[in-house]
Amino acid sequence: MADKIPSLELNDGNKIPQVGFGLWKVDNPIAADTVYNAIKAGYRLFDGACDYGNEVECGQGVARAIKEGIVKREDLTIVSKLWNSFHDPEQVEPIVRKQLADWGVDYFDIYYIHFPVALKYVPPEMRYPPGWFYDGDSEVQHGSASLESTWKAMEEIKKKGLAKSIGVSNYNGALLLDLFTYASIKPAVLQIEHHPYYVSKHLLTLAKQHGIVVTAYSSMGPQSFIECDMKLAADTPTLFQHPVIQKIAAAHGKTTGQVLLRWSTQRGLAVIPKSTTDERLKENMDVVGWDMTPEEIQEISDLDKNLKFNAPPNYGIPVYCFA
Repeated sequence: MADKIPSLELNDGNKIPQVGFGLWKVDNPIAADTVYNAIKAGYRLFDGACDYGNEVECGQGVARAIKEGIVKREDLTIVSKLWNSFHDPEQVEPIVRKQLADWGVDYFDIYYIHFPVALKYVPPEMRYPPGWFYDGDSEVQHGSASLESTWKAMEEIKKKGLAKSIGVSNYNGALLLDLFTYASIKPAVLQIEHHPYYVSKHLLTLAKQHGIVVTAYSSMGPQSFIECDMKLAADTPTLFQHPVIQKIAAAHGKTTGQVLLRWSTQRGLAVIPKSTTDERLKENMDVVGWDMTPEEIQEISDLDKNLKFNAPPNYGIPVYCFA
């Protein structure tokens, strides 16, 4: 199944599978088995992060698959992210090395800045992952690292071979344009929330102009956030039941989830859905190799509400990085 998933060329000469597996909200007790089973099902891209708190267990799933000869390390694209409280340049390499050790690998294939906001440093021995609050409860303390200084440290990570490619997550157009003024190495990938309620047409155009591949997360829209007890998500009609999505799914003999993912992949984006059931694992890989009509693609794009769910205030966190 893995050989049916195309790869996208990055601007640094590396590649990324167009369909991967997102590790956000994969609970620790099942994370190792989830990754192992996903590898057996054909997934080769695994999108993790310090903040997900499950990197040790995910690494155990990878190690098991490698030990059993299902894959080699070089067959996999392992992704992680720099959390906000490690933006100080002198903290970037140490935390990358810790995350690599947690995964049990020597390098990341892609390493992102997770959010464009610096928080005050929290030593890993004090609390890990640190989360948004300095005291672990309710106190937010912003850091003093500039995004430029953090990106320069990211470039050093790539030069040292700790990450093959570097990128940014949750950046908007203005932040990308600013980054281009000081970057010696352009980001290879931009990871953003992207679904028919949040299309970000102009941001996608900007990324394409600069040869940056876009990876979409939360492709199912509000469904990804309902389990986070987010009122905004709960109050928004799900895309699974939207008449437009249901109509197009019926026309192609696909599920509504497959239509939502194909809407992204057909337009050249990578996707990182998550599932813990065998049936959905297979369904989520069947989102290439068949096409919707241009009219259907546009009909889905026209559902845009400029509705972003993954913003800290929506979780009750007073960090206004998307204000």
